[in-house]
Amino acid sequence: MSVTASITLSYKWYPVYTHPRAEKKAYQALTDKGIKAYLPLHRQLKQWSDRKKWVEEPFIRSYLFVNINESEQAEVLMTKGITRFIYFSGKITSMPDRQIEDLKLLMASPYELEITEDNLQAGEKIMIKAGPLKGMIGEIIAYQSQKKLILRLDNLGCSIIVNVAANIIDRF
Repeated sequence: MSVTASITLSYKWYPVYTHPRAEKKAYQALTDKGIKAYLPLHRQLKQWSDRKKWVEEPFIRSYLFVNINESEQAEVLMTKGITRFIYFSGKITSMPDRQIEDLKLLMASPYELEITEDNLQAGEKIMIKAGPLKGMIGEIIAYQSQKKLILRLDNLGCSIIVNVAANIIDRF
């Protein structure tokens, strides 16, 4: 008599590291395989000697995010352009769904964003109460002598800084 264990396939967001400047190609290769992926892009004005042009650049260089279950990890690693998963304490790290949703919300917002690898000090927790970032939770920091909101991506070791008006935030 055999006992069959039911396996629950839980999907999580995992950050993956790509080859330098291969984020878009790796993203396309993953989606061609049917793997749900997210590549945060932002518009940037590039200057060449003869012209200027708006281009979409990866917001976090050499990173993208995949929404997979553990059994699909090998398939991700066999994708052209993908180097490795990100590890924390010896285990492949995953990211909370909320952080990915907040990142998507930030990328769709009209606010000027800045990414930094500085280890900024934790401050007062706040929630945005109005505008396109309504409901986002973050911290207030003093950064370059201005008050700004920070969304800390702990598992990546970086933070996203965005300017928001003081009248649209509440203490959390």
